[in-house]
Amino acid sequence: MRPVAGVSLQRKLLLWLLLPQLVLWLSGGFLAWRIALQNGEKGIDQTLTQSVRALARQIKPIGDGLLVDFPKAAQDILEQDPTDRITYMVSSPPGRFLLGNAQLPPPPVLDIRLGEPLLYHARLDERAVRVALLEVDYGSEPARQRLRVQVAQSLTVRERIAQELLEQMVLPMGLMGLALSALVYAGVLRGLQPLKRLEAQIERAGQRRPVEGDPLPPIELTSAPQEVHSLASTINRLLDAVARGQRKEKRFLNDAAHQLRTPLAGLIAQTELALQESHEPQVRERLQKVLAGAQRSAHLVHQLLQLARSESHVPMEALDLPTLARDVAREWARRAVAHGMDLGYEGEETALVCGNALLLREALNNLIDNALHYAGQGATVTVRVERDTESPRTVLLLVEDDGPGVAPPHLAEMFGRFWRGSDQPGGCGLGLSIVEEVALRHEGRTVAEPVRPHGLRVGLRLPLMPQA
Repeated sequence: MRPVAGVSLQRKLLLWLLLPQLVLWLSGGFLAWRIALQNGEKGIDQTLTQSVRALARQIKPIGDGLLVDFPKAAQDILEQDPTDRITYMVSSPPGRFLLGNAQLPPPPVLDIRLGEPLLYHARLDERAVRVALLEVDYGSEPARQRLRVQVAQSLTVRERIAQELLEQMVLPMGLMGLALSALVYAGVLRGLQPLKRLEAQIERAGQRRPVEGDPLPPIELTSAPQEVHSLASTINRLLDAVARGQRKEKRFLNDAAHQLRTPLAGLIAQTELALQESHEPQVRERLQKVLAGAQRSAHLVHQLLQLARSESHVPMEALDLPTLARDVAREWARRAVAHGMDLGYEGEETALVCGNALLLREALNNLIDNALHYAGQGATVTVRVERDTESPRTVLLLVEDDGPGVAPPHLAEMFGRFWRGSDQPGGCGLGLSIVEEVALRHEGRTVAEPVRPHGLRVGLRLPLMPQA
């Protein structure tokens, strides 16, 4: 199961920095709206309080009656805005309409102090209004009476003031939010630059193949934060441990292969001598089995040595790939004829690559050996060097046969270590793994594709030299 990539650190930082900023910006806008409403309401309350006191002063008691001195000019001022006019009502006793331009709702409380204005919210004609109420008494004892004066104004003015104030604040707040977001984004990018440099150094270290025996290059970050220094130090220790493990593995592989090669060569020689001197069928059959096992072991040791050599440092030089391919094909021609196969070369006359002749020769030997081993008697095996149709700066070194081939699902597994395409005796499953190592060492890659109607084409895709 492949691991699922998580959200990047940059996105997480931006999310946790910009999301609270957005929440605070929205909260600030809501608070500004509420403050604007409160300030607008305070202004309305002051206006209504002055209006209700002024109106109450215009009502003068005369004996046991009332004289309302409310000039026409004052009434016009109160009613000059049809959409948001001030509504008033005078009642005595409280609640009994005497005069006014509307029937205003009563207050929500019953305990009302004389001479002190009371402000409350109400609804009039399906509209929200703010009402100021003032009660005074008039007349003499025992016929003293109470007079209620009410003045109301719609809250439309308050909402309009709050909306205008909010509109005036939105643009500056938005510009400040964008500027802050840009600063946060730039700060996150700058803060993550040490991690980017660390990533680049690790990538370069992974692409570079160090000389055998040399440690992997350490990661250096001189101007990074302390946390990145700790991470780099930990990675350096890990790289050093990996390098030590690789050196031990290669040293063991070389030592083991060298130690096994000499006794195996002696075993093969002694078995061949015993076969020449023995004439008993049963003994010869057993000696043939011993000889086949020793030869397989010797071949395995040889492949292990080549694998260790391909993973170590080797010098590169300019060489003509078609010339090398023709030479190797000629060397295998006698064996191909002995197996009843046709082996030949087709392709380019010249193609310069930067590589190691020993490794490329060993890779081609493995490809031809596999083709002769698995294609079957009577097959045709062709060594090719041709320009790559996918990229004009690469060249293909291929071995093609018209044998049974490999099933398409197994093409991707062919270059794994100890993978074998059939149960035929011989081989150890390391040949194509060596081919892949050689391709990687030459900054190329392997190729495996079926041939129609049957057969297999296997090889390397290598970069041409720039002057080629």
